[in-house]
Amino acid sequence: MARAWTLKSRPQGMPDHGNFELVDLDLPALGDGQIRVRNHWLSVDPYMRGRMNDMKSYVPPFQLGQPMEGGAVGEVVESKADGFAPGDKVLHMLGWRDEAVVDAAGVQKLPALGVEDEAFLGQLGMPGMTAYFGLMQVASAREGDTVFVSAAAGAVGSTVVQIAKAKGMTVIGSAGGADKCAWVKLLGADAAIDYKEGGTPLVKKLMDAAPNGIDVYFDNVGSDHLDAALAVARDHARFAICGMIDVYNDMRPTELRYLARIIQARIRVQGFIVTDFMSRMTEFYQDMGAMLQAGKLQRQETVHDGLDAMPDAFLGLFSGGNTGKMLVRL
Repeated sequence: MARAWTLKSRPQGMPDHGNFELVDLDLPALGDGQIRVRNHWLSVDPYMRGRMNDMKSYVPPFQLGQPMEGGAVGEVVESKADGFAPGDKVLHMLGWRDEAVVDAAGVQKLPALGVEDEAFLGQLGMPGMTAYFGLMQVASAREGDTVFVSAAAGAVGSTVVQIAKAKGMTVIGSAGGADKCAWVKLLGADAAIDYKEGGTPLVKKLMDAAPNGIDVYFDNVGSDHLDAALAVARDHARFAICGMIDVYNDMRPTELRYLARIIQARIRVQGFIVTDFMSRMTEFYQDMGAMLQAGKLQRQETVHDGLDAMPDAFLGLFSGGNTGKMLVRL
């Protein structure tokens, strides 16, 4: 029998293990146009925290007592859908479980890019697309720009660092701890700021790293990182607002001392969602595939083993427990 994680109760502030429940799941018989998938890799992502709240957003909230959802890579074990056969490797959104019956219309076969399957949940999946289109389209980044990336050791941020370097930009990444900063430098960043290192305010660290200012800010954090970027932005800088993990569990107002610089420096600030760009997936694979073949992309995953580990993996996103993409291997 299949098993799935459900949302037992809605968290107040930081979630804990009591908010989740692992249940047996009766899978329906296949209907026309459906496939049965045995999941091998499951994704946890910060946006899932918002789906645990009972509020309107760009994706519906998780329903109490119902299986949760998220990115998953698995193998087709049964098919009643044209174009899918047992043994096919696929990407779909019925994660948080070990097996799923999925409408084939919502499933993507893994492209033949010569990488491990799990890469399609990270650098070559939704986080990678977020990085690519957020940087190149939303922020209109171009060769010669100076780019500041927060959460630069995460799945999205680490990919932004590498795309920016491959496109001829100067990159400053922020990460928590000496080891993560060393990895960000290894990825090619020109400077890495350890935001956990005390003594010097973040805005001063960024001013030192970018004495001539920044052209682009890729925001995964919000709060003090966003404020520092506002302080250091050049005229006509472009900010791509991808996420604000610093406030997901505590919706307190964020103090932005340098907010008025949006006017003074004519800064363009734009939020975005990766689903805005799903129709351009072929373009993403072509460009990222070329960078991959040229040896310009590296990746790292933090892996938890077994379906039982899903809550631990998810909670680790909010305590700095991952370098690169956080995954669960089944």
